[in-house]
Amino acid sequence: MLPQVEDWLRRRTSSAADWPVEDLLAAKGGTTVSVVLPARDERETVGEIVSSIRRDLVDGAPLVDEVIVIDSRSTDDTAEVAAAAGAVVVAQDDVLPGLPPMSGKGEALWKSMHVARGDLLVFVDADLREFTSAFVGGLLGPLLADPSVGYVKACYDRPFVTGGTTVAHGGGRVTELVARPLINMHWPLLAGVLQPLGGEYAGRRSLLERLPFVTGYGVELGLLVDVLEYAGLDAIAQVDLGTRVHRHQSAEALGGMSGQIMQTAWSRLERQGRVVRLEPPSTTLTQFRRVADGHEIRLSDVAVGERPPMIEVVDQLGSAV
Repeated sequence: MLPQVEDWLRRRTSSAADWPVEDLLAAKGGTTVSVVLPARDERETVGEIVSSIRRDLVDGAPLVDEVIVIDSRSTDDTAEVAAAAGAVVVAQDDVLPGLPPMSGKGEALWKSMHVARGDLLVFVDADLREFTSAFVGGLLGPLLADPSVGYVKACYDRPFVTGGTTVAHGGGRVTELVARPLINMHWPLLAGVLQPLGGEYAGRRSLLERLPFVTGYGVELGLLVDVLEYAGLDAIAQVDLGTRVHRHQSAEALGGMSGQIMQTAWSRLERQGRVVRLEPPSTTLTQFRRVADGHEIRLSDVAVGERPPMIEVVDQLGSAV
């Protein structure tokens, strides 16, 4: 590990317990905070997450100014459950409707910046189980305490829970098999980030609105690499939130996710002039599923769309008025 990464780990890693709510309130001042949950078919978990944040950090202590759920084309009653729990619910496609529609988690996050009012934005996945409001407080801590910090990643243990069996540290398969090797190979300054693909992170609007957003599953890797390039390693911090439990996806689904992450890594390497493209990488992922008479071929497109920095879009909209 590079010496500067060891130094960063020592200075920029903390735990949620280091940031009690009373200290955060004292540091908040006039800073406004928005918590954003991108959600698609998450009725089973989104309500409890929203309720916890509102109970502890809106009504109990005025740390969070708004809780927003960006409904990403849910087919269940995610929107109704979230609204009943006290969230402001916005349909993804209702935001900036004049733009060509795109799909994916990153699209919901990008559009949230046009809806949320906060100086600080906290992003939380809507499928978390055993969620506590300390997740939000922990992510806000470094941002409120140190103006040189612009982006905070959560880190945590990720058990693999299936069929009543729990395998400690068995989660995060795409992180360990795809993202971490890519990061150590191409961006070794980020080698100390424990959960580079984790869906819980926070940032200053002034930084986030200047970054492009990959619209699919590569959004976390893309943001991390772009923050490093735009603001430097010392603008990043990480906070240990303990344990994160969420639903697991199939190996087949994780293959598609991995494809998008690799496409995102390629786009950043090309943009940084670190690879020369002789021909574009294929975006078709071929997978196989056994059926009665052999194997079924399954093809999927793992191309990643990308939105430009939000500040550019807002400037263009303003100039068009």
